[in-house]
Amino acid sequence: MTQALRLTGDATINGTAIFKGLDLTLQPGEWTCLLGASGVGKSTVLRLFAGLGDGVDLTGQMTHPGGVALMAQDDLLLPWLSVLDNVLIGARLRGDRPDTDRARSVLARVGLADHAAKKPHALSGGQRQRVALARTLMEDRDVVLLDEPFSALDAMTRAQMHELTAEVLQTRTVLLVTHDPAEAVRLAHRIFIMTRAGLVDVPVPAGQIPRPIEAPDVLRAQADLLNHLRSIR
Repeated sequence: MTQALRLTGDATINGTAIFKGLDLTLQPGEWTCLLGASGVGKSTVLRLFAGLGDGVDLTGQMTHPGGVALMAQDDLLLPWLSVLDNVLIGARLRGDRPDTDRARSVLARVGLADHAAKKPHALSGGQRQRVALARTLMEDRDVVLLDEPFSALDAMTRAQMHELTAEVLQTRTVLLVTHDPAEAVRLAHRIFIMTRAGLVDVPVPAGQIPRPIEAPDVLRAQADLLNHLRSIR
């Protein structure tokens, strides 16, 4: 995808203001990270880009990206399907031929090769989140929207999933919503803090993503971003 995506204006739900004066641009082929307090409208932005804005009254303009892959906060796994069939659900719903071999490969990469036949109730929260991530990666879309996709993972698995998603999605336009400054600094080409007054553009370290966890400039940027977040009311 070569076109930048842009969302501007105000949004309300049932007359309640969600955000005002927003001006967000997603550059093609880059990861944009959105942080901010709960309730400030980050997930609403994702819903709008995903074409799921029913009930959201937007006064402004938006570039519609067409087909997107969305990973929501909830894993949304279908309890009556196996892990493998949950990963393949997108193709089945579209009437496409499911690529079972690729699905098994993606499951292996997220560390769940031995769980393909299990039902979601047999998985931990972190495992369920990795199934949802595998399902999202299977969609192979130019625009990928991620809403706290690594929040249920332990630190080691989270770092591994950062590296996997950065590799698989390296040419895609990605919007990542997170509450984790370390995650944002490691993965984002651009970082914005969303506030009631608009967006705060936060500098990012140089270098390709995923940036090394232990690099001094990455650690400094994490601390600076956390201080930014703490200073915003």
